[in-house]
Amino acid sequence: MAHAHQHHHEVPHAPAHPHAHAHTHDSGATPNGLPEILDLDAALFAPQLTALTGRIACLAGDDVRHIVDLGSGTGTGTFALLEQFPTARVTAVDSSPEMLERLVSAARERGLDDRVRTLETDAGAGLPGVVDADLVWASASLHHLDDPATALAGIRAALRPGGLLAVAEVDGMPYFLPGDGESGELEARCRAALDGLHAERMPHRGADWGPLLTAAGFSVEQERAEPWELRAPLPEGAGRYAFLVFERVRGSLDGRVDTDDLAALDRLVDGGPEDVRHRDDLVVRSTRRIWMARRAQGDMRA
Repeated sequence: MAHAHQHHHEVPHAPAHPHAHAHTHDSGATPNGLPEILDLDAALFAPQLTALTGRIACLAGDDVRHIVDLGSGTGTGTFALLEQFPTARVTAVDSSPEMLERLVSAARERGLDDRVRTLETDAGAGLPGVVDADLVWASASLHHLDDPATALAGIRAALRPGGLLAVAEVDGMPYFLPGDGESGELEARCRAALDGLHAERMPHRGADWGPLLTAAGFSVEQERAEPWELRAPLPEGAGRYAFLVFERVRGSLDGRVDTDDLAALDRLVDGGPEDVRHRDDLVVRSTRRIWMARRAQGDMRA
């Protein structure tokens, strides 16, 4: 499998997340910039994430003691769920030891380290030692799986009967530029080129997880597409977030878009007048698709 890490946005990266998993090949971008992107994403979209985890709590019920964060990254989901479920503990699963170290250190700073344990593993290969979880959260991690059926069977086995799986996926890199005119067209071409790149490396990106979940023995209780959007006045950090994303996009698309587009991307991150850190016309838009699925109460198979 590729690796299940939490990319809240499908941000192109390679050595940074900060693991070496090849999605796209980064050239000269901020070293290990992805953790900062994930943390900024969590800060910028905190209200949306709180609303989403609130809906998960409604479906999961009161008796949630053990949560699994699959592809936990820097811990965005882990911390949102610990807040939503004050008596629960979380097993954070990621294949990157650096990400898990960062998460543990953040948990310690927040005084939550006694409620978090980590599991360094490739989520596509099962969840060794994890049984009777009440809730599994998989945010922007399932599309990295080489074999969804095997991975979903492993998730089902880790859940108790009646346990809930919440899946969140993103529709691609966020939109930042005004949609009309040249900048919108540039962004559309970049997204198309990234989609082509990801299609080669992650065939399940953009998948409809509904039928896959049903085939794996889950009952899908909710499915929805949610636009997550920020407009002026943007919260602090939005310009930095856009800058880091475009910096990675520029590294990924070298040789995949024409020189004019590369030059235009350069201008978005070069410190000049078009640099996204100095603009007042930015937006941050993406669509999250959410599936909530349950392991049947009567499903006693191992």
